[in-house]
Amino acid sequence: MTFQRRISMITLGVDDLAGTTAFYERLGWKRSSASQEGVTFFGLDGIVLGLFGRRALAEDAGLSGLPDEKPAFSGVALAYNVGSAAQVDETIAFAAQCGGTVVKPGEAVFWGGYSGYFADPEGHLWEVAYNPFSPLDANGRMTLPD
Repeated sequence: MTFQRRISMITLGVDDLAGTTAFYERLGWKRSSASQEGVTFFGLDGIVLGLFGRRALAEDAGLSGLPDEKPAFSGVALAYNVGSAAQVDETIAFAAQCGGTVVKPGEAVFWGGYSGYFADPEGHLWEVAYNPFSPLDANGRMTLPD
């Protein structure tokens, strides 16, 4: 058996499905017709982003004892790479205009790139980064050496 090197879908647990869906639509993402009451899907160039009720997601995974309060940090950051430092700042500003929260403005970072963070309305953390050592291909995908 081989576990292929890919991710099919990322599902974010949310308390306000309608509000969070609207945020991602304001970013310009198109809701899939496969979306239903209680779940929203966005097709993202080979990966699907799903939004699902936080408690329903925990229940589906067989987890119990979910705290009423969401943790300040879940230990996960999603990443969106862009082609320049200026695009980092523009993207974070746009996310804020769409209803996100600037967590950390773009700045030069220790590894030689430039990055910053915003959070969606549910607090899911997104890093926006320019990495001159891992250029983007023609489809905007990050490339890594073998």
